[in-house]
Amino acid sequence: MNDLPTIPDSATESAQPAAKPGADNAAPQAAASMTPPPTPPAPPAPSVKNEMQRPLVIAVIALGVLLAAQTWSSHNQVRKLREEMARRLQQGDTVTADTGKVVRSVQEGTKELQIKVAMLENKQVEAQSQQLALEQLYQDLSKNRDEWALAEIEQVLSTASQQLQLAGNVPGALIALQNADRSLSRSDKPQFITIRRAIAKDTEKLKALPSVDTVGLAVRLDNVMAQVDTLPMLADEKPTLPAQPDRKAKAPVKPAAKGAKGAKEAPPAEQSSPWLGQVRDVWDEWSTEMWTDVRQLIRVRSVETPDALMLSPTQAYFLRENLKLRLLNARMALLSRNEAAFRSDLIAAQEALARYFDTRAKATQSVQALLRQVQNSNLAIEMPTLADSLNAVRNYKAKP
Repeated sequence: MNDLPTIPDSATESAQPAAKPGADNAAPQAAASMTPPPTPPAPPAPSVKNEMQRPLVIAVIALGVLLAAQTWSSHNQVRKLREEMARRLQQGDTVTADTGKVVRSVQEGTKELQIKVAMLENKQVEAQSQQLALEQLYQDLSKNRDEWALAEIEQVLSTASQQLQLAGNVPGALIALQNADRSLSRSDKPQFITIRRAIAKDTEKLKALPSVDTVGLAVRLDNVMAQVDTLPMLADEKPTLPAQPDRKAKAPVKPAAKGAKGAKEAPPAEQSSPWLGQVRDVWDEWSTEMWTDVRQLIRVRSVETPDALMLSPTQAYFLRENLKLRLLNARMALLSRNEAAFRSDLIAAQEALARYFDTRAKATQSVQALLRQVQNSNLAIEMPTLADSLNAVRNYKAKP
């Protein structure tokens, strides 16, 4: 190891600054140039000097190698960082471009959605306004429908009440009340319960009335009017001819007088001669016809009203027509429940029948019997009013 050449101090000093280039060596050089050079120490021994410089050279070499490796490693890292940064920047640009496209598409979609949302909002507003209008219209129609129904019910009840009071039409009033109740039952409004209760109350009143068979009485009057033309009158009465005797029948044998003595009994018909029987038959027939003719010449009748016998055919026709009018007036009074007019017309019809018609005829007697049956019917029934139902309907209509 002592054979290695030694490096002079000047070379060492010059090498040390060369090993540390840069700004780190600039300050000691400036300080060395400004300070006076020190006095050189006494040169040491050659062996000690070499031993002291060897580790320093190794350290400098190792430091240089380390610096070179560090520089190379740093250069590689910087280069990799640059490449990675460039790659990342490129990826970032690509992502940014893609993001821009996405953002633009999202913005366009957002604009379209905003336009659609605005349109939907407008349509929703229109739909809400139309719904409100329809609800108002439905309420108006419902209100108007109820008003129309109540007005119709009021009109029907008013007409039924008038017919009930004027004509006593109980079935018609019952039908009107039932129809009104049916109309109110279609709408499930609780406000109509009061009206339906009033209608039910009036219905019970009408059902409790005694029934009068006006139809049957009217039919009987129609039958009487149909028989007026066939009734026999006193003015046109014809005599009733006696029944013709049987010519084959033989005359009865007259018994002998009680006071006659020695009278002989008449011989039986079988023992009489035939020509004598024929003479007797001819005589009986001739005497009967003559007596009939004599009876037709003179007639005796007892009549309380002689003017009934003096009616001409024209007067008889008008008398029948007047009787029909009386019966027709009685029929109209029956249907209108006018009992006074009904009874007065029936009494006048019965008086006309008893005065001008033949009461001995069976047809006249049957007509008089029918008129008496009709006259015995009671029409004096006090009819109730439908005031409860009408007041209930009017009170409901008067509510705001």
